[in-house]
Amino acid sequence: MTFSSISQAILDGDVDLVLGGVSSLLEEGVSPLTILDEHVVTAMNEAGKRFEEGDFFVPDLMLAARAVQETMKVIDPLLKSLGREKTGRVVIGTVRGDHHDIGKNLVAVMLEGGGFEVLDLGVNVSPEKFIAAAREKSGTIVALSALLTTTMHEMKNVIELLKESGIRDEVKVIVGGAPVTNEFAQGIGADGYSDNASAAVTLARSIIAKL
Repeated sequence: MTFSSISQAILDGDVDLVLGGVSSLLEEGVSPLTILDEHVVTAMNEAGKRFEEGDFFVPDLMLAARAVQETMKVIDPLLKSLGREKTGRVVIGTVRGDHHDIGKNLVAVMLEGGGFEVLDLGVNVSPEKFIAAAREKSGTIVALSALLTTTMHEMKNVIELLKESGIRDEVKVIVGGAPVTNEFAQGIGADGYSDNASAAVTLARSIIAKL
């Protein structure tokens, strides 16, 4: 199986075919780093492109993301053993009072497939928990998700607590979710806004490149 056929299997969401192909490549001595760069990242970039062009929809992205998630379970431990440096670190979660996680989960998997170290805090995450996770490593991106208009204000609370904690300058904050707009993001002092998972990866990469 070639890289292109494995990439296609990811786009098709065929987990068994993907894992079988990855296993074969590893047995042949192909580096997990090569599999990540030439296969996983390529496939997720293509998925994002198709989504932006209207050829992919959320269910398609979710299937591809699930295939990537299962693939990363296999190759991530191998990458760590090789000392592979991650693109950057992202702490992600749905803000306090909000229990919706589909969009957040999709962004998390897309980021992981894009080479980021991702710490998913889950749903209904308090500002204090975001700050504690952000403190662990300078240069962290905090990604805040909200699906309800009634919980959007929690994004501002996280940013304010980052300021009070004295680490706002060390942390970048990106926000997203159905009711969130770019104007809202700018109004609360966020460093970036994305309205879909693919754009979130692009945004995170652009932020890391400037650090």
